[in-house]
Formats: sequence, C-alpha cells, structure tokens
Amino acid sequence: MTGEADVVILTYRPDEGLCDIIEKLEKQTVLPRRIILMNTEKKYLDDLMSRDDRIGRYDNIDIYHCAKEDFDHGGTRKVAAGYSNAAFLIYMTMDALPVDDRLIEELLRPFADDSSVAVSYARQLPREDASPIERYNRSFNYPEADRKKTKADIGELGIKTYFCSDVCACYRRDIYDALGGHIEHTIFNEDMIYAHAAVEAGYSIYYAAKAGVYHSHDYSPIQQYRRNIDLGRSQAEHPEVFGSVSSVGEGKKLVKGCTGYLLKNGYWYLIPEFIAQCAGRYLGYRKGKRYVRDSRIRRS
Repeated sequence: MTGEADVVILTYRPDEGLCDIIEKLEKQTVLPRRIILMNTEKKYLDDLMSRDDRIGRYDNIDIYHCAKEDFDHGGTRKVAAGYSNAAFLIYMTMDALPVDDRLIEELLRPFADDSSVAVSYARQLPREDASPIERYNRSFNYPEADRKKTKADIGELGIKTYFCSDVCACYRRDIYDALGGHIEHTIFNEDMIYAHAAVEAGYSIYYAAKAGVYHSHDYSPIQQYRRNIDLGRSQAEHPEVFGSVSSVGEGKKLVKGCTGYLLKNGYWYLIPEFIAQCAGRYLGYRKGKRYVRDSRIRRS
C-alpha cells in the first residue's frame, strides 16, 4: 500500500514538534508517498529549518508557502489537493503527533472493503500534560470504538453524524474531487461541511479509533470564547448544514458528563473553571451566530 496516500500538513510558526511529526510519519507501517507542507509565512519555517535539520533529511517532502492574508481553512487545503495525485489525501495540523507507527495503515483500513467511505478520521488522545477537563473532552468526542456514520444515523446522532476533524483525516481522492473538495472562504468547520456534503451524496464518514494522534488544548475561558465565535459564525453561515440539526444537545451532554467525571474522580475543585469555560463557549457561540444575523439585516 506504500504510495497510496499523500500527507498534507498545514503549518504556521512551526516549532520542533513539526519535526517530531515528520519523523513519526516517515516510520509508518504504510509510508506516505509525499508529505506536503502548506506553510503560512515563509520566514518561520525557514527559521525552524535553520535550527533543526530533520525536515531536510527526507526527499519526499514538498514545501509550499502562502502569505498570512491568503490562508483559508478550506481553500488552502483545496490548493494542497492540486499538488497531489495520490489515491488518498491525509490532512493533518502541525500539532497532531501520531501515537504509533500504524496511523496511516489504520486511516486507510476502512476504505479497503467499503466503497461508500468518503473520509476516515483519527482518534485524538490527550497529551501527557492535559488537564482532567481536557482529558474528558477528548474522550467525549473520541471514544474507544470505531463508528461508521451515514444519513440513516442523523436521527440518533444529530450533528455528530457530520462530525469529522481535519486535525487528522483521510480523504478518498475520487470522491473528494467528485464533491468539489473543501469549501473555500470558510472561517471554521470546513471538515464538517465536507462531511455533510458526503453524507447527503450517499457516502459515509468513518471514525477510525485505532488511528491515534496526540492532540489537546487547555483553552482558557477567553480562548474558548474567541474560538466559539468562529464556530457560531461558521454554523450560521451554513444553514444548509447546521440549520436542521442542533449542537445544543451535545453541549448539554458534555456539561453533565464532565461535571460527573470531575466529581467522581476527585477533581471537584476544577468545576468552577469548567463552568467558566462553558460560559465562554456559549457566549462566543451566541455572538458568532448574532454576527451573521446582524450582517444579513444590515445588507437587507
């Protein structure tokens, strides 16, 4: 299976962690044909490569640069697809570290006997220094068992039918091209918007739990607020995806589940912090939704 997949990593101000990711990718049981770095702001990657020579050790790495003002969550990924003719495209962020040497193998596995799978995505595990709150968040969104999701699951799963994360996800190229690839000019949720298009076209989304990456962030309440402004805005800008399914129910499940987890495991003292994070998420989400609504009113 060597050569079937190209890996695309989006980078901005990368540090030595990017080199760690590349070394992990170059030691996979299924090797990537190419590793394509879509880098924003050339000087930062140049500086890293002057300090750390590990990227230069491999001859299957292609580097492309863009200016910060030209970066687009969906559009930049779509541009990267144009640099590859591999049968599969694996998109990663520069802070997703493969857990083991079977990441690519496990991401490709769902496609082997199922032509309906449009995209598979990896399990995100908390880093060693992650807080108990973030550890629960990872387990809430990324459980231990695989799950194939189709249009038939919308009644049960709601918004999570379309849940798919480009932190680490593998796209079947012929379906990707047929659906037009990633949407351009979106501030957030380019992965879920694509997943929605795939599901509506009759394809499936596959959560590959054995494909693991370490990826977690302990966001402060204000960081949650800012992040969820973008989340709310992207959802309001795409009512065709998010208009008929609500994410509120999933939010309530998270609050209830994490509070119980903190109490059960002796982390009761973290509950005020968790509540503050939830408040930041909710207020940011509402502001993002209002931003789009108010913009439409001003244009009318």
